[in-house]
Amino acid sequence: MSIFNKQRSSEDTPPAPKQAAQPSNPIETKKEATPLSSMPFKTTPEPDSARGSASIGKAVKINGQIFSKEDLYIDGDVEGSIELQEHRLTIGPNGKVHSTVKAREVVVLGTIQGNVDASDRLEIRKDARLVGDIKTARIIIEDGAYFKGSIDIVKSEPSKSPAQQQQPRPQNASTPATGHTQTAAAGAEVKR
Repeated sequence: MSIFNKQRSSEDTPPAPKQAAQPSNPIETKKEATPLSSMPFKTTPEPDSARGSASIGKAVKINGQIFSKEDLYIDGDVEGSIELQEHRLTIGPNGKVHSTVKAREVVVLGTIQGNVDASDRLEIRKDARLVGDIKTARIIIEDGAYFKGSIDIVKSEPSKSPAQQQQPRPQNASTPATGHTQTAAAGAEVKR
């Protein structure tokens, strides 16, 4: 036999079928499902608060008035006036505000130069700087913060229910001859 014949003979014969090895103890492999979020994917970062807020970055400078109907975070420069009647204003660590500020709540981490009217509360955090007069119901000034100005603490007016607002006010039978009688927000009488 020649070399060529041997090769042909091995090619001519079909290979023997291989028996599939069956394991003696079959093990089931389970594929665990990867947990997925049902929330849609957003390309922009989520704001700090869940109720939505606007943001002014540290590379932004604004000259003018800002009126907002949502929370606002300022880390840039703002000159003018800022008004957020029922919302929170946060001045970031890089924020520089040269304006009057009117908001429900103000948190200062940067610098404010101007008067601040916070109807609910004002926080001046460590390393923050505020130069101006303050009018608020509650105030927090942390150690290391700088503040120069006056503070006017005002009582927050309790919200009256519609039933209380509709009740007629009692008329005073005796009015002093020197002035008028007024009813203050807390219910006390003020005589002039």
